[in-house]
Amino acid sequence: MLKTIPVGMLQTNCYIAADESTKEAAVIDPAAEFEKIKLYIESNNLKVKYILLTHGHGDHILAVNELREYSKAPVGIHEDDKEMLGDSNLNYSFMYNSKPVEEKCDFTLKDGDVLRLGESELRIIHTPGHTMGSIGILFGKDLMSGDTLFAEGIGRTDLPGGDYRSIMESIEEKLFILPDETVVHPGHGPYTTIGSEKQNNPFF
Repeated sequence: MLKTIPVGMLQTNCYIAADESTKEAAVIDPAAEFEKIKLYIESNNLKVKYILLTHGHGDHILAVNELREYSKAPVGIHEDDKEMLGDSNLNYSFMYNSKPVEEKCDFTLKDGDVLRLGESELRIIHTPGHTMGSIGILFGKDLMSGDTLFAEGIGRTDLPGGDYRSIMESIEEKLFILPDETVVHPGHGPYTTIGSEKQNNPFF
């Protein structure tokens, strides 16, 4: 099971990945509108096991605290974005919310980590460039790419921790090696595939 819920002023894509047999779930980038996320969880009788962040920017983290208090699930982020999550001057949450977000993670992620949801797996791919700690999350043939790779676009690199060379290397060396049929679910906008981006993304 994989559900996309666009939320917040920038229509950030919040993803809920779940194992169909056990109903164990991971909420990826609870960006805003907690009640909308909660409604889907309860309507499908899901048990939230993890809250995962593809990176620490404010438009991806606004509902973290509410979701953690509701679900009691631990929050995970790459170790290189841990500081950003806890500092509103770095995560820019003050731009999207009247109350800036400064949260602590419960565990950190690194390249190659595997998290289990019942019989399903979430594989962590470190993709620095948009931020130092940006990650992709592979769930079967579906990739949640955060703000690293978009349909015919890439993430911005002009904010603190961003680096153009790094994001290009991350996409070419970490994402474009995935099978062409891999479905890419970005942090904003429509889904695409690895094969389509290798052929049509103007940055490559």
